Amino acid sequence: MISRRKLLKRLGTLPLIGGVMGSGIPLSGAMANEAMAAPKRDLVKELGMRSFINAAGTYTAMTASLMPKEVMEAINFSSDHYIMLDEVQDKVGEKIAAICHAEAATVTAGCWSAMVLGTAGVLTGKDREKIRQLPNLEGMKSEVIVQKSHNVGYVHAITNTGVSVVEVETAADVDRAVNDKTAMLWFLNYQAPAGKITHEEWVALGKKHKIPTMIDMAADVPPVENLWKYNDMGFDLVCVSGGKAIRGPQSAGILMGRKDLIEAARLSAPPRGGTIGRGMKVNKEEILGMYVALDEYVKKDHAKEWKEWEDKVAYVAAEVEKISGVSTEVSVPPIANHTPYLKISWDPAIIQLTRQQMQEKLRMGQPSIEVISGGDHAISMTVFMLRPKEEKIVAKRIAEELQIAKV
Repeated sequence: MISRRKLLKRLGTLPLIGGVMGSGIPLSGAMANEAMAAPKRDLVKELGMRSFINAAGTYTAMTASLMPKEVMEAINFSSDHYIMLDEVQDKVGEKIAAICHAEAATVTAGCWSAMVLGTAGVLTGKDREKIRQLPNLEGMKSEVIVQKSHNVGYVHAITNTGVSVVEVETAADVDRAVNDKTAMLWFLNYQAPAGKITHEEWVALGKKHKIPTMIDMAADVPPVENLWKYNDMGFDLVCVSGGKAIRGPQSAGILMGRKDLIEAARLSAPPRGGTIGRGMKVNKEEILGMYVALDEYVKKDHAKEWKEWEDKVAYVAAEVEKISGVSTEVSVPPIANHTPYLKISWDPAIIQLTRQQMQEKLRMGQPSIEVISGGDHAISMTVFMLRPKEEKIVAKRIAEELQIAKV
């Protein structure tokens, strides 16, 4: 299975708009129940944008997930009420903390914002002078310890606060690296298999040296248990995206963990000004939408949902395997985007089509469909962002293009 890091790199080259208007799919039954009433203005059409069937996954470039009707109801209802922003965060934070086994929680402007604000809270505590001072770290601790294999692009979230990253590989390296400048130990969950220090060991090292630990588990739900697993394990701060599988607002995330650190982090967040997080505003609608999304998500029948995903993957596989020269393979990424993926490969001697050509034909077809790369002559797709019956449309379009390209 292609890695999340490579996927993100490739996604950066995708066109974000095109000439195809809408998906061309009539909404009925369950799909109609999830769809909002037709607006007076079709902005997708009016602005000349391309909507598509998402068989790729919850990538930021593809605007992640679609919010369910319960979330949209919460957003629309709260949009008609004035409420003090801190009160919304207080009440929602209490609910999220209870769901996720944390001492406290707050809704942030995505997982990235959760990491920035969480790191700020560790550095400044509740000292107002230090809060105004960031990212100038004079008089503060200034280093964060990170495993070498975890030191990838997402580390920029914590370095936004002004800290420097200190790379380590082993527990002994951590013991040697800790000094009076060490502010935090940061762990990137999806890179856990590549590191030499496990989650439990990382937490134990933080406790040993009395240094807070933070984990970035942005896209690492499902399984649902991950929402409380790392709090139960003892991480001091846990950061998660809200707009992926949880299906909250894409611009929302969650920071949860130790109460004192969450309280400190919020002092760098809106509505307070003159702080490093002033631009990371989350409005009342997003905060309440995030809470409802989380509440609905944990109540789902996750075993039933997984079976539905497997059935959809099996359906697509069966349809495309009817074509000579085509083979399929099912895999599940171990951590991030932990859902069934289907790799569809074809023999170029029988089907004269490159992966890039297939992606472009699906993208610019009717309806427009997005998939990801599976190799030179292969595409990969997932079904957990598909709406009801869309797996049949995806299977039909892929099969059509494979048949057309046969020698």
